[in-house]
Amino acid sequence: MTDDQLQAAYTSATGRPAGAVTRLPGGAGNRIYWRVCALDTPHSAIVMELPADPVKSEEASKDHVHPELPFLNVHRYLTRIGVRVPLILLDAAKDGFLVIEDLADRTLEKALHEGQDREKLYSQAIDALARLRAHAEKAPDPSCLAWTRAFDYDLYHWEFEHFIEYGLFGRGAKPTDAELQVLRREFARISLELAAAPRSFTHRDYQSRNIMVTDAGEQVVIDFQDALQGPRQYDLMALLRDSYVELDRPLIDRMLRRYLEILPQEGGPSLPPEEFIGFFDLLTVQRKLKDAGRFVFIDQVKKNPSFLAHIPSSLRYVRDALKRRPELREVQEILIKHVPELRG
Repeated sequence: MTDDQLQAAYTSATGRPAGAVTRLPGGAGNRIYWRVCALDTPHSAIVMELPADPVKSEEASKDHVHPELPFLNVHRYLTRIGVRVPLILLDAAKDGFLVIEDLADRTLEKALHEGQDREKLYSQAIDALARLRAHAEKAPDPSCLAWTRAFDYDLYHWEFEHFIEYGLFGRGAKPTDAELQVLRREFARISLELAAAPRSFTHRDYQSRNIMVTDAGEQVVIDFQDALQGPRQYDLMALLRDSYVELDRPLIDRMLRRYLEILPQEGGPSLPPEEFIGFFDLLTVQRKLKDAGRFVFIDQVKKNPSFLAHIPSSLRYVRDALKRRPELREVQEILIKHVPELRG
């Protein structure tokens, strides 16, 4: 979009004359974000410029073509159940853009770097997640796209293969055929176990870069358009095993137990902690191996090397989780040979 088009979009959405236009730093996705400021006031808004195929998920999925923009569809559901998401100021999806509320630039990650209270920030995010999950399990909504797609065996297994392709071969590793056979056998078994867990609404990337923190301390959830059905631990794992902000295990354990306390208070089930946390660790192995491979893919295929710096933290989480799952010793021994970050 040109500056003139962006300014016209802002004026249509707000009724204010538009001034400066700034392109915001992008992530791994295909959307482009612009901040447009008012000409004569401190007000601003964000123009989300949509990709050529805006209804297709940017993550691996088995989506069918859907006539509605996923961002709008999932936004409507989250708004209905009281989750704080950015306000939509203008829906011009048919013209290739949306105008949404400007939440400034403080993500949860940045708030932590500023020295805000870590325990308080994560407690707030955990409580909101427990409320969301409890509501979703009590009242499924088939009109929301998240109920039409799921983390099933095929998706978990594809993500493991993605790691083999990019996290191993893409980084120069040369596992033997026998080692690959063991890895694929174990990855298939893990995929079956993960896919058998109860599923409901899952953000998919509920982590420090997708939670905005306002000046008033309010947390606002973004980047939810790829939501799907997944196990209870998935969003917890994305938040507490975040590749961008490493957390120590005592804090992770406190937050897991907080979630298990809040979930039944919000109308969800009471769950046995040991089994719940064990599954959390198993899921960590799958997701963080996938992340490590994905970051290589983003570098080699999308030509964006900025995520390579987060491979070590992803793999340190894998190392910790593997130690807690003794049945994965063969996997651990093979990966240690070919993934330097898993040693030590």
